[in-house]
Amino acid sequence: MQFLFAAWGNTSVQRGALWWASVHRHHHRHSDKEEDAHSPGVRGFVWSHIGWMTSSRNFPTDYRSVRDLAQFRELVFLNRFDMIVPAAFGIALFGLGALLNWLWPDLGTSGAQIFVWGFFVSTSVLLHGTLFINSLAHVWGNKRFDTDDDSRNNFWLALVTLGEGWHNNHHRFMGAARQGFYWWEIDITYYLLKALSFTGIIWDVKPVPRSIYEEVRGSRSAA
Repeated sequence: MQFLFAAWGNTSVQRGALWWASVHRHHHRHSDKEEDAHSPGVRGFVWSHIGWMTSSRNFPTDYRSVRDLAQFRELVFLNRFDMIVPAAFGIALFGLGALLNWLWPDLGTSGAQIFVWGFFVSTSVLLHGTLFINSLAHVWGNKRFDTDDDSRNNFWLALVTLGEGWHNNHHRFMGAARQGFYWWEIDITYYLLKALSFTGIIWDVKPVPRSIYEEVRGSRSAA
């Protein structure tokens, strides 16, 4: 299942899971500081959104920061050959469109049509949705927690990214599986993780500590 989830992630064409994990951990260690690879406050909005990802200096994976994950050979394989899955995905989509055209020509579809919409368009939309968390979620929104970075909670980004928009929450306690700390903060990713935990496919879904909620109550009382 770990291999399948990582392979599924590769279809987004956003490099490998270990690369993302290493970049993410580096971001949390140096968030909105000079060392941060994608801080809008340091290098500007455009760089934080897309520039950093196209820079060759950010291509290598820092395996030292993901030693716990790098012990799994299937994850290392998918990370090193991160274009295998996207290529197979694109070919499969083209084949699906061609098959539909052959079986049901009245549908008016084709391999190229399914490939363009199912691969290029969807990949572009997904990419920018993801990257808005690096850029827009550090510029636009509310700060519930007084973190030492510019992270913000943003309802609209949470809808687009299935919960990632509660970014200030995440920066306050990144160890929780839940980023929408309260019931009214829609976090579809967490709902899916919780459902998977009931099946036994995943486990040890870490909750938000009680101390975090007490911190919020304390700040409200002080105000």
